[in-house]
Amino acid sequence: MALSGNCRTNPKDQAVVQNSFPDVVELNVGGQVYYTRHSTLVSTPSSLLCKLFSSKKDASNDLARDPKGRYFIDRDGFLFRYVLDYLRDKQVVLPDNFPEKGRLRKEAEYFQLPDLVKLLSPDDLNHSPDECFHSDYEDGSQGSDHRQCTPSSLVPADRKSGFITVGYRGSCTMGKESQSDAKFRRVPRILICGRVALAKEVFADTLNESRDPDRTPDRYTSRFYLKFKHLERAFDMLSECGFQMVACNSSVTATFVNQHTEGKVWSSYTEYVFYRKLLF
Repeated sequence: MALSGNCRTNPKDQAVVQNSFPDVVELNVGGQVYYTRHSTLVSTPSSLLCKLFSSKKDASNDLARDPKGRYFIDRDGFLFRYVLDYLRDKQVVLPDNFPEKGRLRKEAEYFQLPDLVKLLSPDDLNHSPDECFHSDYEDGSQGSDHRQCTPSSLVPADRKSGFITVGYRGSCTMGKESQSDAKFRRVPRILICGRVALAKEVFADTLNESRDPDRTPDRYTSRFYLKFKHLERAFDMLSECGFQMVACNSSVTATFVNQHTEGKVWSSYTEYVFYRKLLF
């Protein structure tokens, strides 16, 4: 899609151009709904949002829409609020111990906001290594052995340690005579419990947050689940991020299939608790 803001219009066309977007724009960003003024979206001329929402003729027809007609942007809906804050005030105020500065910086790069990228970049290039701590949050999310040095003031105390619980339900139907005809069901869903920031660090885009979309990174949740259904993959991801299994528990129940048969349906629920120690 060609995007250009350097076109001339005559006065007659200008009225059409100005009406291509409403004064108040409704956005759906990764499932999160935002209302903002059109002037806010185009306040930074070189940004991607300015290009997308520029007042060219029929510009609104070039953008994706969700089922309710809102303009849809396929990015992180939680972090977009800070992008909007920057567009409004040309500065951004983050919560204390904000653990997703790296991801927010990537959003700023995507939306082509270089000044915001600078605000979010580490300012410790002249510091000695002894004044820095390793940021395993960034390494875990990228799956890389490359270590970045982050100033101690930017490393949250709870980033380095914590618990993550992995749970799943399973079932099988088994007759009385033999186990050879047992019918197993696939693991329907792998549940994730723990601090939101830790869960996002380990599982990143494979984490489904649709049941708890507004939970902030410093809170706990028991409503996330994974988009894949292989426990071994979840264990590998946890191990790569420095977590070790410290406990597990399982319960099993059985019910008869029906009154005319002695076959039973066995249902189980299993939890694995992983912990990462504090790193110094």
